[in-house]
Amino acid sequence: MLLGSQLRRLREARGITREAAGYSIRASESKISRMELGRVSFKTRDVEDLLTLYGIDDEAERESLLSLAREANVAGWWHSYSDVLPSWFPTYVGLEGAAHLIRVYEVQFVHGLLQTEDYARAVVRRGMRGASAEDVERRVALRLERQKHLLGDHAPEFHIVLDEAALHRPYGDRDVMRGQLRHLIEVSERPNVRLQVMPFAFGGHSGESGAFTLLSFPESDLSDVVYLEQLTSALYLDKREDVAQYEHALKELQQDSPGPEESRELIARLAEQV
Repeated sequence: MLLGSQLRRLREARGITREAAGYSIRASESKISRMELGRVSFKTRDVEDLLTLYGIDDEAERESLLSLAREANVAGWWHSYSDVLPSWFPTYVGLEGAAHLIRVYEVQFVHGLLQTEDYARAVVRRGMRGASAEDVERRVALRLERQKHLLGDHAPEFHIVLDEAALHRPYGDRDVMRGQLRHLIEVSERPNVRLQVMPFAFGGHSGESGAFTLLSFPESDLSDVVYLEQLTSALYLDKREDVAQYEHALKELQQDSPGPEESRELIARLAEQV
C-alpha cells in the first residue's frame, strides 16, 4: 500500500494518466489502479519502468522505492496459516501489523487481540463448527501470535469500545469467562490500551451498524482504512468520506461510554457475578 501510494503520487505529479502508465509497462489501466491500491504484487521491472516514466533519475530515490517493491513481495508470517484462514483475512492481519493506531468497536465477543487462549479456543470452535481439532488449534495459535504485536516493544495504540453484550455472551464455561474478564482488566491497564465499555443502560448509540475497525498508519502517504467483516467476505474502505463517517461514530461511542477506570469497575463487577 505504501509503495502504491508513492507511485500514485509520482504519477499524478507528472500529470500522467493511469492508461498511459499502464501502456508503459504493457498492462491495463486497471492494473495500475490495483498497483496503486496495493492489491497486487509488484514486478521489479514494472516499478523500474514506471519510475523512469515518472522522471525519477536519482539512484538513491529509485533504490528506496525498488527496495519497497522487494519487501512488498515477501510473504508475511501469517501466510503460513493461510490453510485455516478465510481468503480476505490475511490482508487484514498485514494491515493490523503495520498500523500504529487501531480503533475498534466490537459487539459480538471480546476482540481477538484481547482474548485469552481458552476464550479464543471457544470462539474459534463456535465459528469453525466441524473443523478438526488441529485446524482449531492453528487458528488459536494465529490469534495468539497477533497479540504479540499489541504487547511488544513497538506496540500500536489500541482504543476499543466494547459493547456490554460481549461481556455477557458466554464462550466456554464459567472459568473461561471469569478468566477472560479478569484478563480484560489487566490488559486495559497497559499504557497503549484504552478500553471502554458501552453499557446496556445507555440505550441506542452510534454503533448501531455493527462492529468495525479503523486502522491508521505512521506513513503520511497512507490513508486510514476501515475494516468491516461479513459472513463470507470483508470490506476495506479508504475513501476519505467513508472513513470520516466511521471516525465520527467512534468518537461518539467514546464520548458516550464510561471512561477506562469506570469501565474496569464494570468489568470487575461482572467477573464477580460469573
